[in-house]
Amino acid sequence: MQNLDTPILDKSPVTAIDRMALTLFFAVVFHAMIILGITFGLHDDPAPENILPTLDITVSNRRTPAPDEADYLAQSSQEGGGNTSEKVRPTQAIPEQAPAVKPQQATPTPAQVITTDAAEIKHHQEEKVNPDTKKPDITAIDLIERSKEMVNLNEQLNESMQAYAQRPRHIYVSARTQEFKYANYMNEWVKKVERVGNLNYPDDARREGLSGKLIMDVTMNADGTVRNINILRPSGHTVIDEAAVRIVNLAAPFAPFPSEIMKDADILHITRTWEFSTANQLKSH
Repeated sequence: MQNLDTPILDKSPVTAIDRMALTLFFAVVFHAMIILGITFGLHDDPAPENILPTLDITVSNRRTPAPDEADYLAQSSQEGGGNTSEKVRPTQAIPEQAPAVKPQQATPTPAQVITTDAAEIKHHQEEKVNPDTKKPDITAIDLIERSKEMVNLNEQLNESMQAYAQRPRHIYVSARTQEFKYANYMNEWVKKVERVGNLNYPDDARREGLSGKLIMDVTMNADGTVRNINILRPSGHTVIDEAAVRIVNLAAPFAPFPSEIMKDADILHITRTWEFSTANQLKSH
């Protein structure tokens, strides 16, 4: 006897054939995804960057008769083109691009004239003309003239060397000179100037009580005579400067140059500092 408490199940409408078909469908889809590499993502891949702009160029092969008088030179003859009545050189708009790198200047090549006619290109290179580098012939007259010029130059050089050798030999001495032959002669020369100066001290300087120092250069000849007197730095009192020059002239002539000085000098420059003191005395430093 059937138990009344057992539930009664309704028959399912899905048959075994339906299950088989559904299983086969998913299997086909799964294999298709593996074979074809179909994937799914949340976001599409971004568009590629840095795409350079493209330039479309249309080549025209149209043949038109050449005009009687051309305004400009072009690849092919064009007649009646353009949208203006004025004669304007044709230009082409080029899209903005990155600045091009300036190419290095190549070595100059011989000029070429290139003419184009359809697919034929003819190159005409100008012939390079080499200048005539033939040296002129030297005649006997030219050789004689050059020989005379060389003789004249040699004579001028000899005269210059003789003049240089004959010019006076100058020697400069001062209180710092220590070479005996010059220092000894200069000390004797200074003593004589001081002695004459103290005997002939300027009355105006003594009367007005003037004093001062000056630097004086005395140029002496080999025979002991005075050649020139030059005040290098004045004392500030005209009376004292003039008195110094007068005293040197009163002391002249001096002793001639010794033989050891004559070997090296024809003219001797004695530069000394002279002081006229308030005690009415002349002293050299």
